[in-house]
Amino acid sequence: MAIPLSLGIALASGAPIMAGLVAAVVGGIVAGAAGGSVLQVSGPAAGLTVVVAGLVHEYGWAVTCAITVGAGVLQILLGLSRVARAALAISPAIVHGMLAGIGIVIALAQIHVVLGGKPHTSANESLMLLPEQLSRLNLAAVGLGVLTIAILLVWPRLPRQVRVVPAQLVAVVLATAVAWIGGLDVARVEVPADLLGTHIFPALPDGGWGGIALAVVTMALIASIESLLSAVAVDRMHDGPRANLNREMVGQGMANMVSGALGGLPVTGVIVRSSTNAAAGARSRVSAVLHGVWVIVFVGLAAGLLKQIPTSVLGAMLVMIGIKLVNFKEIRQLLKHRELPLYVITALGVVELNLMEGVLLGIGVAVLFALYRLTRSKMRVEHRGNRWHVVIEGSLTFVAVPKLSRTLAEIPAGAAVDVDLAVDFLDHAAFEALHNWRTTHERLGGEVDIDEIHEAWYHNAATSGGAGRKSAPSRPTYLPWQEGRVAAAPAQQVLGGVREFQQDAAAKVRPYFEQLAEGQSPSQLFLTCSDSRVVPHLITSSGPGDLFVVRNIGNIVPQYREDVASGAGDHSVAAAIEYATEVLGVKSITVCGHSCCGAMKALLDGRGEGAPSCGLDAWLGHGSHSLARFRVDASDRGEDVAAHDELCQVNVAQQLDNLMTYPGVQERVARGDLHLIGMFFDIATAEVHFLDEGSEQFVPVSQMKMNDELAAV
Repeated sequence: MAIPLSLGIALASGAPIMAGLVAAVVGGIVAGAAGGSVLQVSGPAAGLTVVVAGLVHEYGWAVTCAITVGAGVLQILLGLSRVARAALAISPAIVHGMLAGIGIVIALAQIHVVLGGKPHTSANESLMLLPEQLSRLNLAAVGLGVLTIAILLVWPRLPRQVRVVPAQLVAVVLATAVAWIGGLDVARVEVPADLLGTHIFPALPDGGWGGIALAVVTMALIASIESLLSAVAVDRMHDGPRANLNREMVGQGMANMVSGALGGLPVTGVIVRSSTNAAAGARSRVSAVLHGVWVIVFVGLAAGLLKQIPTSVLGAMLVMIGIKLVNFKEIRQLLKHRELPLYVITALGVVELNLMEGVLLGIGVAVLFALYRLTRSKMRVEHRGNRWHVVIEGSLTFVAVPKLSRTLAEIPAGAAVDVDLAVDFLDHAAFEALHNWRTTHERLGGEVDIDEIHEAWYHNAATSGGAGRKSAPSRPTYLPWQEGRVAAAPAQQVLGGVREFQQDAAAKVRPYFEQLAEGQSPSQLFLTCSDSRVVPHLITSSGPGDLFVVRNIGNIVPQYREDVASGAGDHSVAAAIEYATEVLGVKSITVCGHSCCGAMKALLDGRGEGAPSCGLDAWLGHGSHSLARFRVDASDRGEDVAAHDELCQVNVAQQLDNLMTYPGVQERVARGDLHLIGMFFDIATAEVHFLDEGSEQFVPVSQMKMNDELAAV
């Protein structure tokens, strides 16, 4: 995949054809060995094509190489300053808008190449000259370009076994073969006779140092942001070590210094090659280094074939790359978050102005958006029964005081009022307005109850005399239903809880659920009891998408030979285990028991033994192994633990053994891909205990050191 892409990017940048191959080699070997992302593959990137083309046009190729070296030095300094994560503070809308603008410029320029002409550096120029190009198009070049695009569109829909070969390679080989067999008169890649002897050393300009400095900063920032965003994206594709972004910045800088010194294009982390690397099963940075080595080998073997590649084929590939940079999936996400205008403004700025000015325009608009949202608040008044309700959301600042005064003026004098204050900031002017209205309303016989949903801004200001000070949340996240709802009908209890979720928590968790809407990838299977006092997400501090939870009476795992092989019994637990291990690919299975378990008390009372008389007895029959194990170890049991709690702990250990009767679990544990964890939750003390495999005892987490915690899992 790397060779045709590198050739196409060099062609679109107006650089020597060898420059793309040098960048591919250096990006693989230098950035792969020195960078902080183990699976990221680096090389010449389409995102810098517009910048490089402009620099080549203005300064020439030798000076552009010197700019690349300078950008590499700046990247190293930024990495050593440990500011890499600051680059991720730039809004994704700006980054994707920048890439979309670059994609539009690339596509417009390369359409001319597909039609048999030459590319243009300006998007406006490309559009204005398109009718003239259509009037003198080369039908052979157009045919090869259409063939290339067709292959790139159809190839991802073919069976997986076929898609092992990259679509770009297939498109270049087939289109080149058609051109060669048919003897078509089309422009081809211009390869010097001595490919390796065309090295151009960097050269300093005669003047214009201000423009050179701006070019160095522009190239360094764009290359860094693209590389860091790619590294973060690659981290989501594998389970290996996470990327060290500062080291990645240094590695990218070293690669740019070497590439520029050797006459190569600027280097960045490339998401297309990196995702291919991760999908192929790579495990270490050796894969990225070998990518560079293989480019050298294949260029050495196929240098004579490169000059047979029609430029319209590479142009068609770049048209597709440009179109893909306009990410429609990302546009939908930005539309949901109301950030599409920022994306569009940045993209148009890149197209109509230039890349740096377009990005600066996007940042400026983003700051204005942030200021607007900071001063924006939502207010509504509702009349329910004999009380008035005022709901205020957002940031309550001096700008919102007129709107706040108009809203509160709707409430008649002497009325009972509930004010739901769900704000993330309250400044002094807004506090004074609200507080003065409250004291006046109460003085005239009214009643005002201010309920702060998230943080006690108003309370702190009223008691300390100052506003704008953040406090702890007014109530914990997990609490039983409020006393006012206990006496209500069950349906009303649930409805009240749902309404509280919609009002308080839904806005906070909505971004996480949007990311999870297309699928789940939990790393843990958590098997626990159905007891209402055990809340898995509470005791593990986990959230949506983290745990695949299975609950049943007594946290029991029926043995495989009983539950599946015989075809009898309840298959729900077996199905969940197989789905979690074979489809979701979880990395661990936790069996969590708890104190005062009703199922264990029932086992001690003889339920589950003999012929079952009901569904509960039949299910508890699966606990016979735990009960037998408990009776065997009765002599070792201490007197400080209740019998049913001791059985609870024995039951956890037995269920771990039962898990090992499942062939899939046994195989993955043997490979080291799956870990089994035993856990016991003491309800009275809210203390979690882990089963230590060495001593076969449950140890409280509060008494465990880090090494003990690692050993437990």
